[in-house]
Amino acid sequence: QVQVVESGGALGQPGGSLTLSCEASGSRKILNAMEWYQQAPGKERELVAFISSGGVTHYAEYVKGRFTISIDNAKNTVYLQMKHLKPEDTGVYYCKAFFFGDGLAYWGEGTLVTISA
Repeated sequence: QVQVVESGGALGQPGGSLTLSCEASGSRKILNAMEWYQQAPGKERELVAFISSGGVTHYAEYVKGRFTISIDNAKNTVYLQMKHLKPEDTGVYYCKAFFFGDGLAYWGEGTLVTISA
């Protein structure tokens, strides 16, 4: 059974930095890609960043230059380094994992990031 577990959410200050981690475990297949989503209070879940196992990345416009996604294929773990944080970065951050040869996408339960002075 595949499990996706996020960690690293915390209360931070504007202008500060946080790093989130997400590990996908339990699959016998090779990791294909992982994504981070943000669900801000009262809003729908939105894609923040994508990374393939080969290192191809994609970012939402509002995080470009501030957030960096990286992947450790050996650990099936993705990281989201967040800098220059803003109050609007507040929300629950979810991770989604994809595996080669598996048509399903696996979600974690999220980790809460709150940015407030």
